[in-house]
Amino acid sequence: MNELELKYGCNPNQKPSRIFMRDGGDLPITVLGGKPGYINFLDAFNSWQLVRELKAATGLPSAASFKHVSPAGAAVGLPLSDVDRKIYFVDEGAELSPIACAYIRARGADRLCSYGDWAALSDVCDGATASYLKAEVSDGVIAPGYTDEALEILKTKKKGGYNVVQIDPDYVPAPQEYKDVFGITFQQGRNEFKIDGELLGNIVTENKDLPEAARIDMIVSLITLKYTQSNSVCYVKNGQAIGVGAGQQSRIHCTRLAGQKADNWYLRQHPKVLGLQFVEGIRRPDRDNAIDIYTSDEYEDILADGVWQNTFQVKPEVLTAEEKRAWIATQSGVTVGSDAFFPFGDNVERARKSGVQYIAEPGGSIRDDHVIATANKYGMTMCFTGMRLFHH
Repeated sequence: MNELELKYGCNPNQKPSRIFMRDGGDLPITVLGGKPGYINFLDAFNSWQLVRELKAATGLPSAASFKHVSPAGAAVGLPLSDVDRKIYFVDEGAELSPIACAYIRARGADRLCSYGDWAALSDVCDGATASYLKAEVSDGVIAPGYTDEALEILKTKKKGGYNVVQIDPDYVPAPQEYKDVFGITFQQGRNEFKIDGELLGNIVTENKDLPEAARIDMIVSLITLKYTQSNSVCYVKNGQAIGVGAGQQSRIHCTRLAGQKADNWYLRQHPKVLGLQFVEGIRRPDRDNAIDIYTSDEYEDILADGVWQNTFQVKPEVLTAEEKRAWIATQSGVTVGSDAFFPFGDNVERARKSGVQYIAEPGGSIRDDHVIATANKYGMTMCFTGMRLFHH
């Protein structure tokens, strides 16, 4: 099949719409369920590249949760802790495969942004992954294959309308890319820059300590950034993106946005949040929204008399600003990556507030000395990769 007609483009008025192969060859995908749209395929192909490269770089099953052509989260398939299982709503006693753990962790980075996501899996989708996907609000999934059990589960989602795409893992794209803007065609070579552990050899800070776990986190951050709309910054911990800031015009705003998301991820592990008693039968999205409001400055919106009863069995105590600050201050061992250089030390200062110990960025700013000095002030380990990772 050389082309696939789509319902419409980015918006309903943008017709006709299709995906096709310029060289006349066959598309490297097969639609096994649903009818994916234009934005679905943008998410699918960007997210597939991310997980394919992350698996190649780490050797670990990898997954991503995409929304509007940027990852809401990405992760490798490390086991879930008991706390992870609770904050990601994993059924008690559920047996999880590595690829299921990867997707659960990827979606867990920012569950609000992952609402209605596109999922990408580096490995064959199995029953455990499909079962978790079935319970979440998601638009579709792309993977190199599906077990019979997984397909059977996914074909019951959305009354059979859930988008399931299989991609040929051996597909090699053309070396040149084309894009039309305002009737004018742009051409560039594909970004085939390889991100792996060898890229992290230039440690520019006084602290040269870079444990293997932090090395993996740096790789996760950089490959995630490679497929995130620029400017972008990514916070990572334990092989999982915990805060992605995309598409900001200012680097410090990007660092703040991603840092706030990382803080929100950590706040979901606060004892008061873990102890919330929800009403029976509450939907996962409603539970996610409730937690987000409860941990924010707008907590009164959900704790007001006559309102809290709709969500909680028992009225929760307020999670005070002082308690939140104290809890976030205990965060540590976080890695931050940036798709372009930090122009000022203020980015390092903000990252430190979210527990950052390790930094990966290209370097090349006229103020590199100030950025390095700021990292040295806090005993951080920082690598200069020498490679910008803009993506548009």
